[in-house]
Amino acid sequence: MKEKEFINIIKNTLNSDYIGDDCACLRDLGIVVTQDSLVEGVHFSLDFTTPYKLGWKSAMVNISDVCASGAEPKYLTVALSLPKNIGEDFVEEFYQGLKDACGEVQVVGGDITGSDKIFISVTAIGKTEGRKISSRKNANIGQKIIVSGGHGASGAGLKLLLGGKNEPSGLINSHLMPVAQRDFSLIVSTRQKNDYAMMDTSDGLADALSQIAESSCVNLEVDFSKIPYNKELESFDDLEDLVLLGGEDYQLVATVDEEVAKDFIIIGEVKSGSGVTILKQDKKIQLSKQDVEEKLFNHF
Repeated sequence: MKEKEFINIIKNTLNSDYIGDDCACLRDLGIVVTQDSLVEGVHFSLDFTTPYKLGWKSAMVNISDVCASGAEPKYLTVALSLPKNIGEDFVEEFYQGLKDACGEVQVVGGDITGSDKIFISVTAIGKTEGRKISSRKNANIGQKIIVSGGHGASGAGLKLLLGGKNEPSGLINSHLMPVAQRDFSLIVSTRQKNDYAMMDTSDGLADALSQIAESSCVNLEVDFSKIPYNKELESFDDLEDLVLLGGEDYQLVATVDEEVAKDFIIIGEVKSGSGVTILKQDKKIQLSKQDVEEKLFNHF
């Protein structure tokens, strides 16, 4: 069983209107809330990262979800579970990395416990005032598909690390120290007047496109040649898979009106139909939800 199947079971069991997007929008409180976890041996290895970089990434992956909602990131709480062999230096470096990633976002509490391995769970809260909040079910036919930046670098960085390499450093750092796209989120959520969809690409660009397409009952048609990526990826033999399926870039993809889109990188358009269509040279490649999910990383 895969993560999304578990989520569907939970949503149906709870009969919740809030579960579906990466952030729950609590309109009566004027906030969005999200939670994400990093587990040693599943999401990271201390063979490849440092406590500082782990703290940085733990903050950024949650701030990114708030940015994907269109809200302003404001507060974090952090639950940290540690084995007995972890010392004070780890905790200090971890929280310094987390603090540096946060910027103006405040860490306001959390929990610390013992465990058999390192387990990190972060809750992020964002403010909705003055922002139009997105939902993956709000893509509308005729909207343009825009992205905040390049794709595939993090996946390439992970591939290098697993291959015992530490260069090029830019690709490695893309994986270990991602950056949430706060400015992109701010501009889109304050300029866009109509309903729109926006997600981060934590599980890959194709996954974000597929989830928006399914939730909005539309087809997202994307020109592969318009998707930005680091030219160092051209040395990899699986360039296309890295760009479309490589996760943890933490860029944002959104479907917005043309007036907003003109100031961003436009990679495609929302059309009638279903699924994701990739235009590549003279070919049209149709990707169903199943096509995408079969190639994604599975936590279980």
